Amino acid sequence: MAGQDQEGTRTEGSLQTRWSLIGRLKNLDDQQSWQDFFDAYWKLIYSVALKAGLNDSEAQEVVQETVISVAKKMPEFKADPAAGSFKSWLLTLTRWRITDQLRRRKNVGQPSRLSGSGKVEIGMETGKIPVLHPVVPHSDDTARTSTVDRIPDPAGLNLDAVWSDEWEKNLLEAAAERVKRQVDPEQYQLFDFHVLKQWPAKKVARKLGVSLGKVYFAKYKISKLMKKEVKKLERQLV
Repeated sequence: MAGQDQEGTRTEGSLQTRWSLIGRLKNLDDQQSWQDFFDAYWKLIYSVALKAGLNDSEAQEVVQETVISVAKKMPEFKADPAAGSFKSWLLTLTRWRITDQLRRRKNVGQPSRLSGSGKVEIGMETGKIPVLHPVVPHSDDTARTSTVDRIPDPAGLNLDAVWSDEWEKNLLEAAAERVKRQVDPEQYQLFDFHVLKQWPAKKVARKLGVSLGKVYFAKYKISKLMKKEVKKLERQLV
C-alpha cells in the first residue's frame, strides 16, 4: 500500500513538473518563464519555418509572431494533459504564422518557395524575449479558419512529420546543452566525437591522446546523463 502511495506521488509530481512551465506562461509578467520558453522553443519554430520554404528573415518573423500568439492565446490554453498536447497546440500556432508569411509573399508577387540560411539572432545576444503585447498586423486566427485542418501544409510539406522530427532534434540539442554544463569539458569532447559525430573510439583516443577506456567511460557517463535530461525535458516541454 505504501509502495502504491509512493508511486502515485511520483506520478503526480511528474505531471506537475510537466505542466509547470506552461502554467507559469499565463503570467505575462513572469519574464524568467517566458525566457525559458523562448530558449526551449525558438530553434524548433525557426527550423520548421525554414523547412516550410521561408527565408531567414521570414523565419525570424515566424518566431516572433508565434511567441506573440502564444502570449495572446495562453489564457485559452488549459495546462492539462487531458485537454490536449501543448506540442500540437504550438504546431497549430506556428502553422498559422508560416501560412501568414506565405500569403504576404504571394501578395507582393514573390516566388512560392525560397531557400533559407543563416542563424537567427532574436533574443540570443540580448537575453530578452520579443515584446509580447503589440497587436499582430493580420486578421484574427478564428476569423481566418475554425480548425487547423483548413490550412494546407506550407510549401506542400507534411508539416506534422517535419514538426515531430524537429521536436526530437530540439529536445536532444537542449539536453546536450544542459549536460555540457554539468561535466568536464574533455569528457564532453570525447562524447561529442565518439557518440554525436560517430568517430570510432580508436580515432578519438588518438586524436585527443587518451586511452580507449577513457573514451568508453565518457560515453557511458554522458549517455546516462543525456537520458536523464531528455526525460526531464519531456516532462517539462511536451
